[in-house]
Amino acid sequence: MVHIGNSWDELLKEEFSSDYYKTLRKFLVSEYNKYNIFPPAEDIFNALKTTPYEDVKVVLLGQDPYHGKGQAHGLCFSVKEGVVPPPSLKNIYTEIENDLGIKVNKNTGYLIKWAKQGVLMLNTTLTVREGQAGSHRGHGWEILTDAIIKKVNQKTTPVAFILWGANAKSKMPLITNPIHGIFTAAHPSPLSAYNGFFGCRHFSLVNKFLTEKGIEPVDWQIL
Repeated sequence: MVHIGNSWDELLKEEFSSDYYKTLRKFLVSEYNKYNIFPPAEDIFNALKTTPYEDVKVVLLGQDPYHGKGQAHGLCFSVKEGVVPPPSLKNIYTEIENDLGIKVNKNTGYLIKWAKQGVLMLNTTLTVREGQAGSHRGHGWEILTDAIIKKVNQKTTPVAFILWGANAKSKMPLITNPIHGIFTAAHPSPLSAYNGFFGCRHFSLVNKFLTEKGIEPVDWQIL
C-alpha cells in the first residue's frame, strides 16, 4: 500500500486500492526487476510528499520523468543536486531571468524550494525506462495523475495551473473550477522553446494571479 505521509493518503485512498492501480503496481514490480527505471522507487511520489494538498497553490505539469541516469527524483523538471540541468530546465531558467530580471544559478537543477512553497511539480506519468522516453505511458499512471488534477480542481482556494506543451495542455478539460488560473505555453524543450515558451512570462503572471487572490507569491529564485 502506498504511504505518502500527509493529506494525499486520504484523498487518494480509493485510487491506490483500485484495480487499475493494482495492475499498474504489478507492471512496475516487473519493470524495476528487469530494467533501470527512473526515478528510484522511493522517489516516485516525491511531488505529493513534498507538497501536501492543502498547500498547493500552483500546479506545474510535466510529461514523464527524465530518462537519464541519476536525473529524475520525482519532481517534474527538477534534477538531483550535482546533476547538470537538462536543456529544458536551462530554458526555464532563461525565461525566469528575462521575466523577473533576476539571476538564477544555472549550475543546479534541484527545484525542491518551489515544491516546498506549494508548487505541485507533477508529471503525468511517474516512471520511465532508462533512455526510453514515454515507455511507461498508457499503463495507468495517467488515470492516477488525472485524479490528482481533479482533486486540486476541487480546491476552494485559487490555484495557478502551468501547462507547457501539448501533453500538459490536454489536461485543460479537467480544470473546470472558475476560481483557478490556467497558463499555457509551448514546452521549454529546445525543440519548441522558441515557438511560444520564451516570452510567456508565466513566472511573473502566476505571481500576479496569486497576489491578486491574496496568496503569497512564489520565490522562483534558485541559488
